[in-house]
Amino acid sequence: QVQPVESGGGDVQAGGSLRLSCAAAGVIDSFDVMGWYRQAPGKERERVAMLDSIGGTAYGDSVKGRFTISRDNAKNTVYLQMNSLKSEDTAIYYCNLRQIESGGNYWGQGTQVTVSS
Repeated sequence: QVQPVESGGGDVQAGGSLRLSCAAAGVIDSFDVMGWYRQAPGKERERVAMLDSIGGTAYGDSVKGRFTISRDNAKNTVYLQMNSLKSEDTAIYYCNLRQIESGGNYWGQGTQVTVSS
């Protein structure tokens, strides 16, 4: 069973930056799709960023130009660099790793990001 573990959340002032990490037991490039999602209080979970196995990326409209998803295969880690943070970015951020052929779909426990204005 794969259990992604997120870290790097915290409190930050608007305009600041944070880098989230998602570590996975196992080889990170065995996953076909790696993504970051977030859920704010009273709202549905939304996709923030996605990275596929050949390096393709996609971002939610609200974070384009501010957030960057990347991975380090040697460290089996996926990152989310968040710049120019806004109060509306406040949410719990979750890492998601998927394997298409096996149907594996793994979620981390989440890490809280709070942006104060």
